[in-house]
Amino acid sequence: MDSGKKSFLVLHGPNLNLLGSREIEIYGNLSLEELNGLLHTEAERLGVKLECYQSNSEGDLLDHIHGAVGKNQGIIINPGAFTHYSIALRDALAGVNIPAVEVHLSNIYAREEFRRRSVIAPVVRGQISGFGPQSYFLALRALCEIDEE
Repeated sequence: MDSGKKSFLVLHGPNLNLLGSREIEIYGNLSLEELNGLLHTEAERLGVKLECYQSNSEGDLLDHIHGAVGKNQGIIINPGAFTHYSIALRDALAGVNIPAVEVHLSNIYAREEFRRRSVIAPVVRGQISGFGPQSYFLALRALCEIDEE
């Protein structure tokens, strides 16, 4: 880490590569590339480093969580559909002892019944959902305020 800047990892789960074209009425018309660009701009403004990664593969996301140890001071994760059943992601987040925030573009509690349960929520610092792209920005600002443990 250079010049003492905090570094954060943003993980986008399955199907988030389709942002901007997938169910626009739910997820909006901002592409993943545009979202990542805005996040990098905000990170620069806040004086922190940011790494963004998207994968449709649970194993890739696990590897990035494990790789954050000693490198990142916080994780922002939108686990997508993995939210509801991935014990592996839950255990990885619990195991690395890095403050994490779960984010969702839509309000998962106002959607289908199966989307209203998160196996991730019990092991993260907080969960932000329903604010579209602002969910990510709120998470980034919250992590900036957390003192390193």
